[in-house]
Amino acid sequence: MGRPRNFDENRVLESVREQFWNSGYAATSVQDLMGVTGLGKGSLYGAFGDKRQLFLQVLDSYRDEQLAGVRSILTGPGTAMERLARLLEGAAEGFAEDPQRRGCFLVNSTSELHSQDPDVASRARTTYQAVEDLLVACVREAQNEGAVDPDADPQELGRLLLAVMQGIEFLAKTHMDGSALLQIGRAALSRLPRP
Repeated sequence: MGRPRNFDENRVLESVREQFWNSGYAATSVQDLMGVTGLGKGSLYGAFGDKRQLFLQVLDSYRDEQLAGVRSILTGPGTAMERLARLLEGAAEGFAEDPQRRGCFLVNSTSELHSQDPDVASRARTTYQAVEDLLVACVREAQNEGAVDPDADPQELGRLLLAVMQGIEFLAKTHMDGSALLQIGRAALSRLPRP
């Protein structure tokens, strides 16, 4: 029987995520992880596995949180167009309010590791597909509510909105003004084809 853990697993994972988010995977050493968690290598690896396993755990946790947030907005109260606006405006505000302008942890991780780690690339694909599916469903609702042309392809419009979200995230990293980021989201919605 192993010794009981005398640390808060969630706090450790949060500290590890911040380290990877700030420095990236390759630039984060085991010593960095030990420093931010206060755990020795044996305790860290015993509880979470090696550096890669730990990274995938925090990436999965981040992905799950983000998907839950997107799902909550896009299936929440209000008209479909109001929900789409809340999502795009929330993304613009969230990225603009981060003083470090780090962007999305999943995007950053995918950019760094997609060609080297098929598990990271696969997680990104499935995550973006899930977001696209939620956007497409919301666009269909907007069509059913009479806010978007029923003859328009909801798949194309969902992908367009996903690309707009990613563009907002990237432009936030360049320290574009938050109001300009909001305008991008609003402009995208105003240009959806009307009936």
